[in-house]
Amino acid sequence: MYSVRVSRRFIAQHFLTVPDAGPENELHSHRFEVDVEVAGPELNEHDYLVDIDDLAGRIDALVDEYADATLNDRPRFEGNNPSVERFARVFCDRLLEGIETEGIETATVTMWEDETAAASYETVVGE
Repeated sequence: MYSVRVSRRFIAQHFLTVPDAGPENELHSHRFEVDVEVAGPELNEHDYLVDIDDLAGRIDALVDEYADATLNDRPRFEGNNPSVERFARVFCDRLLEGIETEGIETATVTMWEDETAAASYETVVGE
């Protein structure tokens, strides 16, 4: 199995909407790091799993959208608690909407909210 990874860092804000989350219920910032990994069993005719520049470009576009934003105000978080787990899922779904997925079997997004805490979302592509 081949895999390709791209990571980016950015700052965004959120506040948790669940009861009794203490200071997390107040608007605050995180220095997020998103780590994207796509994997598949075969390389294409150019010996790529994916074009890493295309993947990085799509990640950059998403980072630009979320950087300095309040996650609670973004449409994909409407009605949901903007947890780091939810953010990993939203980022992964949006990423796959904008890249060529032929040859990719799995995609994993790990969203770090600081140096010690992260959540991941993994999906089988095409299901």
